[in-house]
Amino acid sequence: MNRPIAFLLLGLALGVSPVLNAADAPVAPAASLPGQSLYHLQVTLTDQHGASVPWTSLRGRPQLVSMFYGNCHLMCPLIIESAKAVQKQLPADQRTRLDVDMLTLDPVRDTPAALAEIAQRHRAPGEWRFLRPAEGDVRALANLLDVRYRFRDDGSINHTSVLVLLDAEGRVRARSEVQGVAADPEMVAAIGAVLDGR
Repeated sequence: MNRPIAFLLLGLALGVSPVLNAADAPVAPAASLPGQSLYHLQVTLTDQHGASVPWTSLRGRPQLVSMFYGNCHLMCPLIIESAKAVQKQLPADQRTRLDVDMLTLDPVRDTPAALAEIAQRHRAPGEWRFLRPAEGDVRALANLLDVRYRFRDDGSINHTSVLVLLDAEGRVRARSEVQGVAADPEMVAAIGAVLDGR
């Protein structure tokens, strides 16, 4: 287990709210951030438009999050299509209150321009964020989201194909293993519950 995650788990076990950055140095705690929040990790990502997006800035709205990479031609397109299918199952008023974030596992190849092309190719809704962590921050984000991955000799990446629902405070409320493009009804129900404050 890497040191940032061990530090986070130790803090949770002791009932305190550790705040981490990618270098494992404590910083000032966020106001009233719950101990189980994934937003204790202090990293900054770059979106498909080249804008900086602090991980903590996702706080305040429920998020549907996944990890993928652009050169994947099998499971990653299914992840994107599955997220689209989940979003389409929501009533219109709920759809506008859920953010969708796709984080790349391959920041070397998935530049902002590449992410913009991926978003366009998959006809992702314009409000979706395709996010590129710094190369040294990928492992910490993957650990938080419980996404296991490893690079193969041919440049492909074996990885967990999952959608993760975070509530407005960054707590994991549901996970759905992606098996195909159909929406997981349990995930749709969980999103509805989070958006309704349950």
